[in-house]
Amino acid sequence: MYTAHTDRYADMPYRRTGRSGLKLPALSLGLWHNFGPDRPVETQRAILRRAFDLGVTHFDLANNYGPPPGAAESALGDALKADFTPYRDELVISTKAGYLMWPGPYGEWGSRKYLLSSLDQSLGRMGLDYVDIFYSHRPDPETPLEETMGALHSAVQQGKALYVGVSNYSPEQTREAARILGELGTPLLIHQPRYSMLDRRPEDGLLDALDELKIGSIAYSPLEQGLLTSRYLDGIPEGSRAASDSPFLSADTVTEDLVRQLRALDEIAKSRGQSLAQLALAWVLRGGRVTSALIGASSTQQLEDSVTATRALDFDPEELARIDAIIKA
Repeated sequence: MYTAHTDRYADMPYRRTGRSGLKLPALSLGLWHNFGPDRPVETQRAILRRAFDLGVTHFDLANNYGPPPGAAESALGDALKADFTPYRDELVISTKAGYLMWPGPYGEWGSRKYLLSSLDQSLGRMGLDYVDIFYSHRPDPETPLEETMGALHSAVQQGKALYVGVSNYSPEQTREAARILGELGTPLLIHQPRYSMLDRRPEDGLLDALDELKIGSIAYSPLEQGLLTSRYLDGIPEGSRAASDSPFLSADTVTEDLVRQLRALDEIAKSRGQSLAQLALAWVLRGGRVTSALIGASSTQQLEDSVTATRALDFDPEELARIDAIIKA
């Protein structure tokens, strides 16, 4: 029987999400990869247990995470039943709907039918009565935003979600989504954008909009699918994601110029007593504008290394200037 560490809240920083009462850990665990049937169940559960012991109270999913789609939610459901039943009220569990989940015209995008049907399926796979956060995973160019936001509002009204969020929405779409939800009486809690040292698009208006609207943010892919780690400092290693047929990272991405940038960033990391991955996580969390950063983990050691980043989140102006110069070179 798993018993959580009594000092699990001693070291992890927690940040308020926008103007809500909800605090999230500076690092949250994403189950995008590593939680399908191709991974040993005990490894998956060990990662979840270790995360909670380290103060990572937020587990982030989507209906299509796996592979195959739905597998990550099912894996979490089994782990919740086996290990976390006494701790449900100490956990924040989020899921999303928006990408292809089942065949036919009702299996993706942003219709009311799809979103609420997907949420019911997600709750069934996880064995939950509600999720803490339910997201629209991407904007739907053909469904009125009023319908999509209305479905999120209904999820809260039905008691199936405590809060709602959006992911991959533009600044303008985010403003409109917040307006619609506000009129319905369900605040927009959080936005989940892709954000890293190598992908700074949220700085082009999105972070400003979130600050203005007092909406939280949680960054996904802060390590750029592993690029911002030590794995690619000497090119593409065998067995890496870039060396495989992964749709998320191709070998063409790992250019000589990128490797030079990574090596220069690694030198800054070493001067701070950090790994490149720890530097990248700390950079996303710098200044407090981002509520939390999503990390993945294939082992407890990888998880522990990532959590260590929270011990050094401050940067001096010279460090930030050097990083900017490297990235923009």
